[in-house]
Amino acid sequence: MTEKEILNTLLLIEKEERRRIDNDKLSTYNTGEKVHKKQIAFHKCQRRNRWVFGGNRSGKTECGAVEALWWARGIHPYRQNRKDVAGWIVSLSYEVQRDVAQGKFLSYLNPDWIEDIVMQSGKKASAQYGIIDYILIKNVFGGTSKISFKSCDQGREKFQGASLDFVWFDEEPPKDIYDECRMRVVDRKGELWGTMTPLKGLTWVYDEIYLNSSQDEEIWHEHVEWADNPFLDSEEVKNLSKCMDEESLSSRRYGRFSEAEGIVYKEFNPSIHVIEPFDTPFEWQDNISIDPGLNNPLACLFFSIDYDGNVYVVGEWYMAGKDIDYHAGEIFALAKKLNWHTDSKGRLNALIDSAADQHTLASRKSVSELFYERNIIVNTNVDKQLFSGIAQVKSYFAENKIKIFSTCVNLIRELKTYWWGKGDKPIKKDDHALDALRYYLSSKPQATKLPSVEMSAIAKDKRKLIKSLSRRQK
Repeated sequence: MTEKEILNTLLLIEKEERRRIDNDKLSTYNTGEKVHKKQIAFHKCQRRNRWVFGGNRSGKTECGAVEALWWARGIHPYRQNRKDVAGWIVSLSYEVQRDVAQGKFLSYLNPDWIEDIVMQSGKKASAQYGIIDYILIKNVFGGTSKISFKSCDQGREKFQGASLDFVWFDEEPPKDIYDECRMRVVDRKGELWGTMTPLKGLTWVYDEIYLNSSQDEEIWHEHVEWADNPFLDSEEVKNLSKCMDEESLSSRRYGRFSEAEGIVYKEFNPSIHVIEPFDTPFEWQDNISIDPGLNNPLACLFFSIDYDGNVYVVGEWYMAGKDIDYHAGEIFALAKKLNWHTDSKGRLNALIDSAADQHTLASRKSVSELFYERNIIVNTNVDKQLFSGIAQVKSYFAENKIKIFSTCVNLIRELKTYWWGKGDKPIKKDDHALDALRYYLSSKPQATKLPSVEMSAIAKDKRKLIKSLSRRQK
């Protein structure tokens, strides 16, 4: 080999080494003079359900992507690594997936580590511009890890059946999908982690993750703000701050849940949501909801729901210091006044706080049993999660999907006087009608079905003809 050939060979080797260094962005993650201390704390934490509540540009998505890639490659510096890892990366939609989580994950992925890519759209050669179904990554133990990209738009049924080592939620998923993913990691004793900006207020995440982390040894969370990111320019921080209001800054800069101050139901507007009573159609009648109380007021609300899913609170019973006999009699009296539906035995059906199943010292029978003896069949299977329930109620008011009859004076009064207290929790006072409202709306009521109309013979023939023509065109 000539001297020139040797020199060219050396140049090619150096070029290949530079290419590999440039492509191995992962090796330089948090290794220089500047390190993101909260990213490192996230990676080091040994709990199996970890969440980062971060503002935009705080570095939350980056640490989620690196965590996923460390698992896939089998090179996690703070965990016992596994061969042939199976994991999901979950985003709100495929478009968001492509632009955020997928893009961040691929930016740390050396092309030499890729065994195969299966695309939903786009080309393997330019995966960053398309939507990936799954990617096979070479594991350092000689195996192959499969990382799938999932969208919450698919619905819960698409999240069933798999056995996984990890799930990464990029932004807050719906509660049902989160619950399903928890089951996916049980077999392999896997882990969940989430990276999100809390823009939706006090949702189930606030209730189940944020407030529960001190009680559940598997849950951990941290807030990450702009100041925690050493790579974010201070001038950029100033410019971003100028164009945001106080509430936006709380979530987008500091990663904080921003609803916990002032009146709880700010969305409630009496001039919009309170209406004069009218005779609702019998078929609109839906359910009764009860918040039981003896010394405290017992609150009972009657709900109707129209064909478009709009909820009407059409009646209330509200009284303290009375026994179940008295309450049941008054509830039946109101039901008769409203011409409320009953079952074939003349009994009312109602939702009620699950505490009604408990026995008290004063009685050998539970509140549920006492109501049953008085022909009110209560269902205690209600969602009692406070903050996700509050979020559900707030959404009904915000979307103008609820109307309250002016005769429901106690519910209206409580809506006006329900305030946040210390510790990010509402003040537990005058909330009995509100609890009954929350139980009902958390049950996700369905719109009343339109009455079926018997089709004429001509209409039936017309429908058959249309179907026949449609098949021919295909």
